[in-house]
Amino acid sequence: MLKKVVFVCFCFMIFAIGAKAQVAALNEAKYITTLKVITDHKMNDVDLVADIDKLRQSDNFIKDLKKMLAKLDNDRPNSAKNLKIKRILERAGKDIYNELK
Repeated sequence: MLKKVVFVCFCFMIFAIGAKAQVAALNEAKYITTLKVITDHKMNDVDLVADIDKLRQSDNFIKDLKKMLAKLDNDRPNSAKNLKIKRILERAGKDIYNELK
């Protein structure tokens, strides 16, 4: 009987840990998605459109962006650089999410 109780408690504990990790991962995705949607929306901001178009035409800016993206690798999401950038994005997305909610 004691073994059954211990086993059931152990199963509940594993389920709770798994559920907590799943919620955390879902929140990370929610914050990054919020950041993407709001950024896409602000790209059409009247005050920014002309400057954004100039940047899109700038070969130097495009070259710099390509160099920056080359430092990130979605196939190795746990590298130090990727994790740092991901945390920055999540924080920004969380701040925006909480501000607009």
